[in-house]
Amino acid sequence: MNLIIWLIIGGVVGWLASIIMRTDGQQGIFLNIVVGIVGAAIAGFLFGTGINQAVTVTTFLYSLVGAIILLAIVNLVRRGSVR
Repeated sequence: MNLIIWLIIGGVVGWLASIIMRTDGQQGIFLNIVVGIVGAAIAGFLFGTGINQAVTVTTFLYSLVGAIILLAIVNLVRRGSVR
């Protein structure tokens, strides 16, 4: 059950981050899920929240920040600028 929740929350976080970074047209649902989950891992590393915590508003926002950071890095590497 936790895996399903991770996939759903990861997809939502990745989707929101892609809308904020204006990369939504380039990504599908699978990439949104990957961005959300990797963003949660980045947030856990940066903010010390850990990746195994329950889904709360705080961890959701931290995951969103981590996903935005991930997309900014990808944009920087791909295009040479953060949009």
